[in-house]
Amino acid sequence: MGKLYDELACDYRFKEGFKTCINCGTCTAVCPAAEFYKYDPRKILDTIQRKDDAQIEELLKSDTIWYCGECMSCMTRCPRGNAAGMVIMALRNLSIRKGYFTYSERGRQVYPLSKVLVGNILKYGYCVYPDTFAFEDHVESGPVWKWFLEHKESGYARLGANYKGKGPGALRLIADEDLAELKAIFDVSGGTAQTEQIEHCSEEKAKEMGMTMEEYLRHTFEYCSPKHFNG
Repeated sequence: MGKLYDELACDYRFKEGFKTCINCGTCTAVCPAAEFYKYDPRKILDTIQRKDDAQIEELLKSDTIWYCGECMSCMTRCPRGNAAGMVIMALRNLSIRKGYFTYSERGRQVYPLSKVLVGNILKYGYCVYPDTFAFEDHVESGPVWKWFLEHKESGYARLGANYKGKGPGALRLIADEDLAELKAIFDVSGGTAQTEQIEHCSEEKAKEMGMTMEEYLRHTFEYCSPKHFNG
């Protein structure tokens, strides 16, 4: 048993999600990600069962652990009650702690996700917030959404939202004391430390790639090589 396996085994998601894999392949058969990506959750569990640190490190540095959508279809179908998705969560967490996530293209995408989503939560109280949702970053949302963003104040009012207003309602203004409580939760739960680790490792990777942080943010947000997909 290796040190990486020992660290992985301490994660509550690993304890809850990994019991005894019989390599039946049901998780892979029902996995939506496996249909599109070069991704096989059965192989991941099989690799972990060997408790070989070299193989686990290879996983932590790979694109593979970032394909999972965490839909938990695997958990509902597994005859032994395993949840490959929870094991993936544990692997991702360990990959970030060790700084291995910057070794893979998909892993590096953690940086823009953390930057935007965590930033929105701590500043506004929402994961996704209209003021930080730029159409240029999400052209797939289409021209109707582009128009809506240009007229969001009147649009949200017609939908009954309380956009930036006080009191109850969707998209209401979150009180400063509530935002401070959110920040305290991040501090105590390890979210702040993880965000700082992502930032630090991403800065190092940006230097290695000869990019500014602005260039790195844009690159990791936009670039996707075709190597990930089946077919």
